[in-house]
Amino acid sequence: MDLNKLFKAMLVALPIMALSACSSTSESETDSSSSSSTSGSGSELATGGVETGGVAPILTPEEQQRLKYQELRKEHIIYFDFDRSAVSAQFAEVLQAHGNYLVEHPNVRLMIEGHADERGTPEYNIALGERRAKAVAKYLQGMGVLPSQMSIVSYGEEKPLDMSRTDDGFAINRRAVLVY
Repeated sequence: MDLNKLFKAMLVALPIMALSACSSTSESETDSSSSSSTSGSGSELATGGVETGGVAPILTPEEQQRLKYQELRKEHIIYFDFDRSAVSAQFAEVLQAHGNYLVEHPNVRLMIEGHADERGTPEYNIALGERRAKAVAKYLQGMGVLPSQMSIVSYGEEKPLDMSRTDDGFAINRRAVLVY
């Protein structure tokens, strides 16, 4: 019998204990707990450590392609082999991203700068830089970019990115730069 009385007393006391566990906190305690939880590892939230809304939105293939091209457009330098002005296949996606953007935005203008390394005469390097810039322009025109959107300039060897006079330095200087 004593066990029954104890059990009944616990059933009566249980809701009271639960209510006491839900007591309110003062504003200073709330401020300090929310500031400490927001300065945590990022997964702790001011909502008591429970993270909500953790599902990332699903992107359509078109949205994924748009985001990919947006990232590729951050790359604005096309590199060339020694004494060559042919656009390498490795830059096809970068130029595709720029070309699509220009086709979709016909009022945007692009300057294509041609550059060469310092090997060769200044006259030869000006001509080589021009051929490189024209090769990029021709590539973009093949994608539907209007010739009126593009202009070219050759700097030859006059504006090197790398002054080291090494093979790697020369490779960096053989380029066309897309300037919006």
